[in-house]
Amino acid sequence: MTMNITDLKEKNFEADIERYLITEGGYIKGNQDTYDKERAIDMPVLISFIEKTQPKQWKRYVTKYGAKAEKQLYRVFQDDVSRYGLIYVLRKGISDMGINIRFCYFAPASLLNDELVANYDANILTVTRQFAYSKLNKNTIDMVLSLNGIPVVALELKNQITGQNVEDSKRQWCTDRDPKEPLFHFNNRILTYFGVDLYEVALTTELKKEKTFFIPFNQGSNGAGEVGGAGNPEREDGGYVTSYLWEKILCREMLLSILQRYISRQEEEKLKIIIDKHGKEKEVTETSVKIIFPRYHQLDVVEKLVADTYYANCASKHTNSGMQNFDLAADEHMKYMYLKKPHGNNYLIQHSAGSGKSNSIAWLTYRLAGLQNADLKNMFNSVFVITDRRVLNKQLQNTILGFDHIDGQIETITDADNSEKLARIINDDNTRIVITTLHRFPVIYKELTSRSGKRYAIIVDEAHSSQSGKSAEKLKAALADTDDALREYAEIEEIEAEELEKKKDALMEDLLAQGQHNNLYFYAFTATPKPKTLQTFGELAEEGENPEDNKYVAYHNYSMLQAIEEGFIKDVLKYYTTYDTTYEIAKRIEADPSYQETPATRAIKAFHDNHQHVIAQKTAIIVEKFREVTLNAMLGKAKAMVVCSSRAHAVRYFLEIKRYCQENNITDVNPMVAFSGTVSYEGVEYTETKLNSAEGRNISEAKLPLYFASDLYNMLVVADKYQTGFDEPRLHTMFVDKKLKNVKAVQTLSRLNRWHKDKKDTYVLDFCNKPEDIKKSFEPFYKGTELINPVDVNYVYTFRKDIQMFQLWTEGDEQKFFDLLQDISKQKDRLGVLSNALKNTIGRYEELDEEKRFEVRSKIKNFVRFYSYMAQIARTFDKDLYKAYVYADYLYRLLPKNPKERIDLNKQIMLVNSKISEGETVSIQMEGTVKPLKGENPKAGKPKNDNEDLLSRIIDKVNIMYQGQFSEADRVIVESIYDKMVSTAKRKLTKQANNTDEKQFEESIFPQIFDEVARGCYVEQMDSFAKLFENSDFYRNVMTQMAKVMYENYKKKEDELPFIPALFKERFLTDLKAEFSDLAPYLPDLSLAADCFIKTLNAKSVATIDGANELLLDSFNRIYCLENMKLVDKRRLFNTIVTKYEVFLKKVYYLLHQKEMVNTKNESSMPTFICLSVV
Repeated sequence: MTMNITDLKEKNFEADIERYLITEGGYIKGNQDTYDKERAIDMPVLISFIEKTQPKQWKRYVTKYGAKAEKQLYRVFQDDVSRYGLIYVLRKGISDMGINIRFCYFAPASLLNDELVANYDANILTVTRQFAYSKLNKNTIDMVLSLNGIPVVALELKNQITGQNVEDSKRQWCTDRDPKEPLFHFNNRILTYFGVDLYEVALTTELKKEKTFFIPFNQGSNGAGEVGGAGNPEREDGGYVTSYLWEKILCREMLLSILQRYISRQEEEKLKIIIDKHGKEKEVTETSVKIIFPRYHQLDVVEKLVADTYYANCASKHTNSGMQNFDLAADEHMKYMYLKKPHGNNYLIQHSAGSGKSNSIAWLTYRLAGLQNADLKNMFNSVFVITDRRVLNKQLQNTILGFDHIDGQIETITDADNSEKLARIINDDNTRIVITTLHRFPVIYKELTSRSGKRYAIIVDEAHSSQSGKSAEKLKAALADTDDALREYAEIEEIEAEELEKKKDALMEDLLAQGQHNNLYFYAFTATPKPKTLQTFGELAEEGENPEDNKYVAYHNYSMLQAIEEGFIKDVLKYYTTYDTTYEIAKRIEADPSYQETPATRAIKAFHDNHQHVIAQKTAIIVEKFREVTLNAMLGKAKAMVVCSSRAHAVRYFLEIKRYCQENNITDVNPMVAFSGTVSYEGVEYTETKLNSAEGRNISEAKLPLYFASDLYNMLVVADKYQTGFDEPRLHTMFVDKKLKNVKAVQTLSRLNRWHKDKKDTYVLDFCNKPEDIKKSFEPFYKGTELINPVDVNYVYTFRKDIQMFQLWTEGDEQKFFDLLQDISKQKDRLGVLSNALKNTIGRYEELDEEKRFEVRSKIKNFVRFYSYMAQIARTFDKDLYKAYVYADYLYRLLPKNPKERIDLNKQIMLVNSKISEGETVSIQMEGTVKPLKGENPKAGKPKNDNEDLLSRIIDKVNIMYQGQFSEADRVIVESIYDKMVSTAKRKLTKQANNTDEKQFEESIFPQIFDEVARGCYVEQMDSFAKLFENSDFYRNVMTQMAKVMYENYKKKEDELPFIPALFKERFLTDLKAEFSDLAPYLPDLSLAADCFIKTLNAKSVATIDGANELLLDSFNRIYCLENMKLVDKRRLFNTIVTKYEVFLKKVYYLLHQKEMVNTKNESSMPTFICLSVV
């Protein structure tokens, strides 16, 4: 049976879209009877619109120009379009000899003005199929939508059933449509070009042949605002999957709204460093212009927010007809209204990097600034756009100011402005939009006049980092209308509000400002919400029996997954390479002192990580991988970032990279470094500017991003800078030498995800983190973030009671301090007065033992944090609790910090060996389900039980950890078994180690001892030791590494054993061949090397070890004579051989003499071969 597809062709697709637009979308059927292909306009249709809506103006125009009126109108229209663009002319119209003419009318603010409503209704929207556009050929466009005779939207339709899809429509726009045609001139006629098939939509705003860039215009796999990936959901009613395009976007009201409010011409200026023809560096400004058509999720979130904001305030007054201006999808108006908002008028928007968040914020800002309530008055006195960092503030300022706006409508608070400007703007109440940073509000909140009856919209960028502290507290204090709170308090106190108003003091003002306020609307944007962000701004998706059983979600989602699948950001986890580091540490002193384990372990790790030999090893890997991978990406223009654990680490890396490149004649690696403050290294003080300002350049901190974006530099070494908010599209590779987790891991690695036309992939090389840990950090934010087990803010009372049990201060002290605070607010010596008032409490605190000091300090910290958080979402009117909070807040800042013992072991330990090996490159895949976040555990911390142990034992445990490549999470297992074994099985271990050889001990004797100890540990700490018995490979690895250490420790050393060179050589040669197996082709006879080592061990002077030098010289000659190997690779190979000789010799010496080789010239560096040999 043959299927009949005659009614399933492309023309049927066209007909169905046309039918909808004509019958329900507000269009009429178009034709080209009077369309002028050369001018790309239908002047008769345009003039008919003008005659109907502006009869007086048109009459004057015809009187002025007579028979040439149409020609003159086109000339003026086209001159303005060519100069300012079609978007501008549609919005502003033209002026000709004092006659103002509009070419369309947008939706009026209300339906009360009959003339404006009639003019809006008079717009002529036409849909024309098979639109012939050229005088040079007979090509046609499947469908064109025109506004009053001016073509504004074009669609190419494809049908999978006939073998084509949206990719074919893109190809058609790129190859078959000539941008030189009048209809396709940029911002001249067609403003948006769509490619549409049965399942997907794509768009572009400019045709540039093969350089035309299309973006997806899809809802998302689960629908707009829902958690999901790319694509579109199946329609429940069985209609076209892509029908949202013509039903919701291109329908009359929405298209006119997009032309009026959304589509925009953006001009972007970028400062660049170039090298002119004379070889001099110059700063030049490059300007690019593009048209921004909102993506579907941007339209969706802004329209829904505006509609829900309107409904939330005007539900009792609005009519359905009055809401037509906000109609994105009428059947979804109330979709979000059923979700409970437990903390007031708050909306959390979780939009990933790559979502176009700045544009979304700009569109929302203008929509809210122009939003009117049912009484046709502005809903908000002002709209505040708040950021927590100056860099973001500048970015948002540029984006918002780049949109069409009326002069004087927007005020920006820049670094050059003092905070009084913000106070003046709020008090004057004449500014519609205010852009500022959060840190301004604590300075000015007490300088503001009454906010009674005023309403504010507050749009917050990066809400996860800015809305839980004291600055956010003061923002509310500055803008809140506390009249409702006053009436609420009056009811509690059972007195009249007017009487309470008379008693209002500073304490009551602060209490009234707490909690949520009906006059404040928060719109919080973030890609990575924290638990507090979700609990403060999120929707209550599920309400449990108790507050801690509630579940919170974001109001609207555009996930990282969707952004990656739609191609707006790169998947930074796709090519992730880890490096495994194994090393061995030994004592270099005879004594065996005791240290606390945690700081000593930390000191050993720092000794290794900062060792010049280790830095050199990693630097060689970084530079060579950079040359192998990065320089071959993005047409050779890719850049890399090196993420360091500390500022000193960054300085060492930077200097070592420069040294390595200089020694190996590498000129294509050009690093910069970024860190704050001053770092001292080897007696020299370094700053970022000092290190970067070389070769006659003076590169300030502010200019670093500019220079790094140029072709002059391609590597940036950073320490706690540029890991958030730094957008460099050419950043392709990241080398990570720092522990990362949670939001910090996501933000740091996401520096690579920015789109660039030449960026096909990204690459991460990680020395410190495991793929499973990185995956765990990304999972909560990859799709949508949910919060379960939120914090019960009533814990503030628990903390207060717990603190009172220590009897450090009384409620009387709190009252005296609060009174003092009010009296001295203007004094110059406030610090002295306040610190003196807290002195006795600090003295009582210092009398506590260390464990209690730790506990009480933690409780005070948590009390302050939780009170500050509670004040964001609830009002208690609890004066005593507030006074306790104020007292504790000031006290905490003055309490001595719990001391952290810093141990310097640099002169007591030595690096025996360090091996860095490349792991496999993996693609870290996220799970299919959303991993919810859990609320913060409010229980105060307790000091870790940090036992003391001998340095030798601490070194043993560190060596086991790193030779077995165990993670930090495994440390408790390794250390507990070691400690228990040493304390309970020492006698048995000593006996067995001395009655067996090493292999028999490890394979036959030790497993039974290990198993007994491990099971004993498991009984004591089942949760901690579950992994040991669930994972047999892990069990075997721990046992094997520990067996080696125990045998070495408990095997008695026979000092009288004679040194027999022949026997030594036999055993030594076996190890030597194994150690140097990968380098055998480049070495002389290893038997000669063994003889040289034996000779060296007995050496008394440099003259007696010439054989060592001869061996190295022979190796060098062999390598130098190799063909098909670059000189730099020969040098690197020779350095490897020398290093291996050194390390191997040290191990042999240590085994024979039970003491380390010491370089008497420079103890901080790896001993050289000759220095070791002399010893």
